[in-house]
Amino acid sequence: MKRLFGLGQDAAPETYPAALSDEAWRAKLTPAQFQVLRKHGTERAGTSPLNAEKRQGVFACAGCGKDLFPADTKFESGSGWPSFWQPLDDAVGTTEDRSFFMTRVEVHCADCGGHLGHVFPDGPKPTGLRYCMNGAAMEFKPD
Repeated sequence: MKRLFGLGQDAAPETYPAALSDEAWRAKLTPAQFQVLRKHGTERAGTSPLNAEKRQGVFACAGCGKDLFPADTKFESGSGWPSFWQPLDDAVGTTEDRSFFMTRVEVHCADCGGHLGHVFPDGPKPTGLRYCMNGAAMEFKPD
């Protein structure tokens, strides 16, 4: 498999530890969360309350609760979506996304496979990566 930006996990596994049926996900998630996490949707830029979140804590998957990004890796990218320069170890996976006539790197939760957003090679040091995440796909857990 092709490595995507040198990231550790290259392709989505076929099954996930926190797998549920579409019916069970619909019952568990809000309509916006279901659209993003399970149907690979994208929320409108600038609409997530998580954009303004500045407290210490961790951003977790809204689907399964897995911790994804420590708050101290969040930065203001100007994109309109919560952005991070590095996830926690083994928190996310990546796949090549060829939708919309372009190639991007999709980011998904390593435990439930939920679509979180995309990663781009234009972030700050030390990684140079910008994990551009949908706020609807996450919840914030303050310290």
